[in-house]
Amino acid sequence: MVNVLWLATEASAEEGFGLNLDILDTNLINLGILIVVLIYFGRGFIGKILSERRATIEQAIKEAEKRQQEAASALAAQQQKLTQAQVEAEKILATAETRAQEVKQKIEQQAEQDIERMKATASQEMDSERDKAIAQLRSIVASKALAQVESRLKETLDENAQQQLIDRSLGLLGGQS
Repeated sequence: MVNVLWLATEASAEEGFGLNLDILDTNLINLGILIVVLIYFGRGFIGKILSERRATIEQAIKEAEKRQQEAASALAAQQQKLTQAQVEAEKILATAETRAQEVKQKIEQQAEQDIERMKATASQEMDSERDKAIAQLRSIVASKALAQVESRLKETLDENAQQQLIDRSLGLLGGQS
């Protein structure tokens, strides 16, 4: 480094400080010096940076592969859970359909029983109402018949016929005792 500064001061003392535009003279020398300096001083530094960068990249790749494997195993586990959930859902659906059919049959049977019971009740009520109506009609017919018989008896039976009927009835009663 000291030599470079000494050369720069020597060059500036002879010609003054200025630009040398000769490409072959300046750039090749400067480039050569730069390459030598980089190789000599930068070999360890650049090698260290490159090896650190390489280690960082390798570590990142390993971590990415590990995350990929974890993601793949997690995906497989979730797919297995999904498959199990679908199987469970199908079982639940089948059970629900079976239960629905059973409930439907029970409801239909209960409805049929209720209909039969209602028919029997209605039949009994109709029979009861019919019996009541027949009893009322018999009562009405009997009372009308009695009223008619009484009115006919009053018309046809005079007092003499009534006396004979009473005597005959008393004779029958007296003969029995």
